[in-house]
Amino acid sequence: MILARFVHLLVVSIFLGVCEAGLTSSYVRETGIATDMPLDSDVFRVPVGYNAPQQVHITQGDHEGRGVIVSWITPDEVGSTSVLYWAENSQHKKTVNGDVVRYKYYNYTSGYIHHCTINDLEFDTKYYYVVGWGNVTRKFWFVTPPRPGPDVPYTFGLIGDLGQTRNSNQTVTHYEMNPANGQSILFVGDLSYADSYPLHDNTRWDTWGRFVERNVAYQPWIWTAGNHEIDYLPEIGETIPFKPFTYRYWTPYKASNSTSPLWYSIKRASAYIIVLSSYSAYAIYTPQYKWFINELTKVNRTETPWLIVLMHSPLYSSYVHHYMEGETMRVMYEEFLVKYKVDVVFAGHVHAYERSERISNIQYNVVNGLCTPINDDSAPVYITIGDGGNQEGLLTEMTEPQPEYSAYREPSYGHGIFDIKNRTHAYFGWHRNQDGFAVEADSLWLVNRYWKTGKSSVA
Repeated sequence: MILARFVHLLVVSIFLGVCEAGLTSSYVRETGIATDMPLDSDVFRVPVGYNAPQQVHITQGDHEGRGVIVSWITPDEVGSTSVLYWAENSQHKKTVNGDVVRYKYYNYTSGYIHHCTINDLEFDTKYYYVVGWGNVTRKFWFVTPPRPGPDVPYTFGLIGDLGQTRNSNQTVTHYEMNPANGQSILFVGDLSYADSYPLHDNTRWDTWGRFVERNVAYQPWIWTAGNHEIDYLPEIGETIPFKPFTYRYWTPYKASNSTSPLWYSIKRASAYIIVLSSYSAYAIYTPQYKWFINELTKVNRTETPWLIVLMHSPLYSSYVHHYMEGETMRVMYEEFLVKYKVDVVFAGHVHAYERSERISNIQYNVVNGLCTPINDDSAPVYITIGDGGNQEGLLTEMTEPQPEYSAYREPSYGHGIFDIKNRTHAYFGWHRNQDGFAVEADSLWLVNRYWKTGKSSVA
């Protein structure tokens, strides 16, 4: 009888999307400044051979999931500008040509940055691809997502604020060894931390690119720009924000009619993912604002039921550092996140982990005094996962008492897994680096906001 009652309560909790509230982890972990990996580490090794392609990475190349952007750098000369690719079970090989760009940043000149977009791939198919030329070629592979559909299962990894420290390496290794088998990564900003070095040392973009190649050459990372990508340093003549990031990491923004590579959307299996830029203009009448509101109206929840938003600066955070930095964007955008029943918002920036309850703070109208977050069944869950490794160390100081909207918080390094089961249910697990690969320090069953209440009233 006791067991049966427990199972009943568990099922009810899952159905309602209920999560444990107000828990601050007592887990004890190392604190202090993160230590960079030595430059002679294996993870930074330059590939063998003259002008060998390096820093190979892929991301989605279109809106539907049939395109892939393949990018790499040749250090000495342009070399081959094409990608050779073929399906696993096919002998028919194809070639696609791409673009080559370079940039200068103060006293640094980049290598030759190649970007090739492969279009019209088959869904749910393994492809091999080769970059390079002559005696120096390198072979990789990737798997395209299934065709978008309401009950298509798919597993995303979540990483943010990665950097190139020993903790960064542990995070990537932990993710790679996770038996949940993430199929692509939603990356919530702050990549190389090159701007943390003197004169924004851009060689640190190169070391970071070689470090993450072992994963991002094989599965797409969906890029979000963070504050460490701004690279605005007018005192040395660098007045173009996001220059290194936008030269190196292309996004399929034109496919969603965006005017900037910093905000865009994609479909992937049963998910519709909207990427926002916390450090670009987002007030009413700005291009990002108008694009975002228009994009929400396009989402067909009967095809892609899971609506996910990525940004860098969290809208809700109970940590002292970066406290309320996302408040202006929250005031501008939260009502739309609720109106269109966004399922989950992932952010980084705060070097720790936190998960919220489903709450909103949109009733306040200046005079009514209703300025406290309340439970809201149409609101997303907010998850901060800026705990990839960074450079400055973990943030341990939290606001006290813990706000009621904060369900779980812990300053540890780790990664997340968002596992979509079908149109109604998805499972999220957060994995701290110190635990076994399959161990979840925090987890939650999510019930889809659209399908929970039947057909939405929102078009």
